[in-house]
Order: sequence, then structure tokens, then C-alpha cells
Amino acid sequence: MSKVIAIANQKGGVGKTTTAINLSASLAAAEKKTLIIDIDPQANASHGVGIDTDEVEHSVYELLVGGASAAEAVVETQMPFLSLLPSNINLVGAEIEIVDLPHRERVLRGALKDIRSQYDYIIIDCPPSLGLLTLNALTAADSILIPVQCEYYALEGLGQLLNTISIVRRQLNPTLDIQGVLLTMYDSRLRLSNQVLSEVQRHLGDKVCKTIIHRNVRLSEAPSHGKPVLLYDALSTGAKNYLELAQEILGSVVAV
Repeated sequence: MSKVIAIANQKGGVGKTTTAINLSASLAAAEKKTLIIDIDPQANASHGVGIDTDEVEHSVYELLVGGASAAEAVVETQMPFLSLLPSNINLVGAEIEIVDLPHRERVLRGALKDIRSQYDYIIIDCPPSLGLLTLNALTAADSILIPVQCEYYALEGLGQLLNTISIVRRQLNPTLDIQGVLLTMYDSRLRLSNQVLSEVQRHLGDKVCKTIIHRNVRLSEAPSHGKPVLLYDALSTGAKNYLELAQEILGSVVAV
């Protein structure tokens, strides 16, 4: 049975998709059979691993509204051990279409039952909101990884997210764990980055990941080439950071 990790933060631009793509690729590089689920209607994670969402027959949308099984929707990527359950723009309407379903927050969890045993890790890239799609991801997940950018207002909204996690635990998924808070876009030359690092560590203590993702040009360029940074520039700082993050997760969590 796989370990399911949702990558979520309702703030945009904090590195959720970058983390979903590159953590998944790094786990795959460690020969862990890994699936990315792109549950963001923008489909950036799908494009970032080289998949043209206009060409796929089924996506997360069909999975949620009942038109396809998870096995039918999964596509392979250019990287061994790495598969994708793609998104597309139709997912914008999924929240409205499933809102009247019984157990609407558990649709994704139920849909994944048939394929969970096929993977070591399943990484879910959530949209920048706390809507029904993100609730489905948190209900399906074993843990949540929260990217926080090293910029002003880094902790803004984090309290709301932690409150949502508490509600999900009480009502939907009592075993949901916080995998960690991941600091992204860190620049050691900037006083601000160091101040944010100290502030986040002071507030959240051992919930903060040991690995820090540094600001890195190659990391920013890789998605435009439809590749994880490991395939774009394996020697870059970004590639090294995400390999370190994968090792941290592999060291702290045993897939069951």
C-alpha cells in the first residue's frame, strides 16, 4: 500500500507544483514507484512532466465525476517509475458537479482504492484554495506537505490551513498527519530569507523540514521544457535540494 502525500497551501506561488513534480521525480529516481495526481485545474504539474492534457483521453475530472477509473486515467511519463493522473481545464467544473454527491469529500479516496497498492508513493498537487478539490486530497492523503515561501507574509494563511487540517482530522480523516512545512525560494544572501527561516522555525519547530529549497534558475526553467529538474539539469541546486527532500521523506516514512 502506498504512502499518499498531499502538497497544499491555499496561497498561490509558494512552490506547490514545483515540489509535486520534483519530489515525485526524486522518489522515482530512488526507484520508488510514484504517481503524481494533478488535482489543480491549471494542470501545471501535468505540463511540467511533459504531458499534453489536450491529448489525454481521461483525467482527474472523469475520475471524480464517474466517467473513468483511476487505472484508465493514469499515463506514463518520460521517467521510469513515474506515472501521472493528469488534470485538465474541465476540472474547474468538478466542484460544482460533485457538490450534491453523498460523501462528496471522499470521492478521490474511493477512486484511488483500486490502484493504491501499485505504488510506493502517491503525490497530490492541490489547487491554491481550500475548496472541495483540496478537501478531497486531504481526505485521501496520509499526510500533508506544506510549502511556505521565504518572502513577506510567509505565515499568512497558514493558521487557516492548519485549522482546516484539524477539521479534516475530526470529521473526515483522523489519521491525517503533517509531513512537514517546506521552506521554498530561499536565498541565503537576503536578510529577509533568513528572517523568515527563523520565524517559521520559531513558530513551527520540528514540523519544519530539514531540507530547504533554494531559489534556483534551473528549477524555474525546467517546467517550460516539460521536464522535472532532474532531467533538465541534474547537477543544479534545485535538483540536489529535491533529492535531499526525497531522502528526508524516505528516511522518516516507511511506505505501508
